[in-house]
Amino acid sequence: MADDRFHVYDTTLRDGAQQEGLNLTVADKLAIARHLDSLGVGFIEGGWPGANPKDTEFFRQARTELDLKHARLAAFGATRRAGVKAADDPLVAALRESGAPVVTLVAKSHDRHVELALRTTLEENLAMIRDTVSHLRAEGQRVFLDAEHFFDGYKSNPAYALEVVRTAAEAGADVIALCDTNGGMLPDELGEVVQEAVRSSARVGIHCHDDTGCAVANTLAAVQAGATHVQGCANGYGERSGNANLFTVVANLQLKRGFDLVPAGALADMTRIAHAITEVTNVTPNSHAPYVGTSAFAHKAGLHASAIKVDPNLYQHIDPAEVGNDMRMLVSDMAGRASVELKGRELGYELTPDHTKALVKEVKNLESQGYTFEAADASFELLLRDTVRGERRRHFEVESWRVIVERTKGGELVSEATVKVHAKGERIVATGEGNGPVNALDKAVRLALEQLYPELAKLELVDYKVRILEGTHGTDAVTRVLITSSDDRAEWSTVGVAENIIDASWQALEQAVTYGLLRAGRETL
Repeated sequence: MADDRFHVYDTTLRDGAQQEGLNLTVADKLAIARHLDSLGVGFIEGGWPGANPKDTEFFRQARTELDLKHARLAAFGATRRAGVKAADDPLVAALRESGAPVVTLVAKSHDRHVELALRTTLEENLAMIRDTVSHLRAEGQRVFLDAEHFFDGYKSNPAYALEVVRTAAEAGADVIALCDTNGGMLPDELGEVVQEAVRSSARVGIHCHDDTGCAVANTLAAVQAGATHVQGCANGYGERSGNANLFTVVANLQLKRGFDLVPAGALADMTRIAHAITEVTNVTPNSHAPYVGTSAFAHKAGLHASAIKVDPNLYQHIDPAEVGNDMRMLVSDMAGRASVELKGRELGYELTPDHTKALVKEVKNLESQGYTFEAADASFELLLRDTVRGERRRHFEVESWRVIVERTKGGELVSEATVKVHAKGERIVATGEGNGPVNALDKAVRLALEQLYPELAKLELVDYKVRILEGTHGTDAVTRVLITSSDDRAEWSTVGVAENIIDASWQALEQAVTYGLLRAGRETL
């Protein structure tokens, strides 16, 4: 189990699940818990048993299906209701019976919330905290307390907010997490308040929301002020602007502040874990997320590339491998020779000065027409191969293609595409039908080539993006199409640009098929 002197506490399965558009099944929550445990977090908040059937079922299944190596499971819930004994409150009973070794209680620490939301007295609220904490401790569970709206409460009535902290600690709560529930604090003022709470002879934690964009900074400020328990969510999930991104917090504390928070080697698995969790949640990953984003160590400016060629650390604050990420060179109209040379090396090519010069010239020319290679590595690699070989070579040559879109009498739209290609000395004509022109072309080119290249059966078009280029408008506007394809092992992107959207789509599709064949080990003819 994790060292108890400093807690990393994840609340993705409860607070993070309140993000708009995020809906987790019990199976999803179990899968995410396993990923978090593999990172080595100390505590995983599983949800609120008794408050909804899904969370109750999660804790039931967790008893037999979760074999946690590092983390302890925590059940979240509220203090007893006003005027009811803790032992008789059904929601407290659900926490007691959850099987979780740790219970995290939420309690009001803002005087106005006590009187207006709970509709009880300040004295009764303290009694509710005292009774519930002591009851659960007597039942053998460890208790943490989330002091909800603590910082706003401190501004309103500092004596009462601090009394909530003291009451919980005296009743047996191991940690009192100070919650910036509305996310409105800034690091300097938050740090001062945390110092006051630490003087209350209580172990203090921190729980921050990101409404000012300061959740991570506020968390670090709290640690600097004496907090020894940090809460956050994977990938910064959460209501409104989200919670403190736990991955960023952990990486900052471990790499920048020298904390030893996760098991040896686990930090190097952080990027994989972050992306694995996005697959479970079905939330598009933030490519610009610190440490784990695909763009976190991506370099585009030619000046940067020239420096990185000498020493990667000149424009990187850490070695990306420390968090399991990679440095990426982006090729664009901003690229200089160093950018192209490093990108070629990244793809496995040692370019001569002449090759580099020709590639830079061609990239700038194509990007002036609307192409983009920073988002289409596969298209750039094909361009690079053509430059190195001095000629354009492909697995097949296109004689022609045609697309027909028909609207039937019943209102159904049918797309039919015919392609004529030459491959391995054969002339092949194939027709495919699809739910749109691009889908029909995709099917037609597969039908034409799969007998010669059966590996194309694994090729899948997984994303399709269209953009009208800046400075163009109307039905004759220049269109850029980006296609992302997959072969069950990896994904790659290709780009096409034309005044005709179908033509642009075909360019990207043809390159996607060519690159897929290269990945399968098929050399061009």
